Amino acid sequence: MLSMDWIKEYQDEVQAVALHKGIDVSISEVLAVYEQRKQLQIEVDNLRQVRNQSSRQVGAYMQAGKQEKAEDVKRQVVRINDQLAGLEVALQEAEQQLSALMLLVPNIVSPDTPIGRSDADNVPVRHVGIRPEFDFAVRDHVELGNLHDIVDIPRGVNTSGSRNYYLKGTGVMLHRAVQQLALDYLVQRGFTLMDVPLMVRGEALVSTGFFPLGKDQVYRIADEDKWLVGTSEVPLVSCYADEVIEVNKPLKLAAASTCFRSEVGSAGKDVSGLYRVHQFAKVEQVVLCEADPELSEQLLQDITRHAEEILQLLELPYRVMAVCTGDMAQKTYKQYDIETWMPSRQSYGETHSASNLHDFQARRASIRYRDAKGKLTFCHTLNNTAVATPRILIPLLENHQQEDGSIRIPDALQPYMYGLKTLVPTL
Repeated sequence: MLSMDWIKEYQDEVQAVALHKGIDVSISEVLAVYEQRKQLQIEVDNLRQVRNQSSRQVGAYMQAGKQEKAEDVKRQVVRINDQLAGLEVALQEAEQQLSALMLLVPNIVSPDTPIGRSDADNVPVRHVGIRPEFDFAVRDHVELGNLHDIVDIPRGVNTSGSRNYYLKGTGVMLHRAVQQLALDYLVQRGFTLMDVPLMVRGEALVSTGFFPLGKDQVYRIADEDKWLVGTSEVPLVSCYADEVIEVNKPLKLAAASTCFRSEVGSAGKDVSGLYRVHQFAKVEQVVLCEADPELSEQLLQDITRHAEEILQLLELPYRVMAVCTGDMAQKTYKQYDIETWMPSRQSYGETHSASNLHDFQARRASIRYRDAKGKLTFCHTLNNTAVATPRILIPLLENHQQEDGSIRIPDALQPYMYGLKTLVPTL
């Protein structure tokens, strides 16, 4: 969330960002409720002070034997308590209304964030790698998966419904190999590996900025306040919620975890294959650092470069996109998406995302550090997808396919595939 002082000073800017991000919240209503709550708090505090003074007067009159005056003041205290009861209810209602509204207020966006309505308005930053040219009919990843007997979508659907799948044999090896490659890469760059909870309380999703607006994308455990995470960003950041931490050096965390998303709103979109599924695995980078915009910008470039270098190790062509306001989450200050070339689609498909949240997320999660003057300050937080699978298997299989149906294994992956250099069709 943003500080109330900032919202008051930059009301128009915050309202404009809400409009651009498609968030239905009135900043003027936020400020009106804030002032109402503040006024009610003043009235409640004043009445409590008067009541306490009156209660002390009762005791003094009783000790002095002035029974009649003591009874008069007692009646006054009863009237004050009646007033307080109504005001305290109104104050509680105003606090609840303000809290609900504040959870809708968006993070501001960086000056270089493009203005737009959807991913169609994202802006290319750079293209890297050469897209392969084939002199034979290109097979898509589903056909290649069937040819190699490494992907079974019909049985996945039969077992678990649409957008589910089985991976088999060397398909599982590839799935795990890209994760381990990414983890090893990150460890070499100073990241601490974490094994994280996959079920979290709703509070963790609120404090990391995924609730309330993203609630329809998350699976809930029936009759419990437990939710399946769609990214290990949630437990990684929540690990330090309500703490004062040390960030003289940026705190760099990484986790490989299974993730779950309901994909509400995507009916009829990418229904075949492995592009948009309910269960997947992701290696996530999360960084917490001092509230220095130049530092967090540099860290955003760093974690984006990490994802790019992993793609280069996988020998896949891609492009980096500056994400526009309309394609950006409520919590995000600045974002890059990386889209990898997928031959069967004859287009790039999103495979990675990198975000700088400034202190928006840390304010919600109450993660602070002491600055050089000893003042408690909210951290900046960042996150990035190092690799997500099985989606990454789409370009991996399709870009490296050969005319005979075999699939070349990139050099960097071969050590994780027991030295296997080529996948040979089994069917």
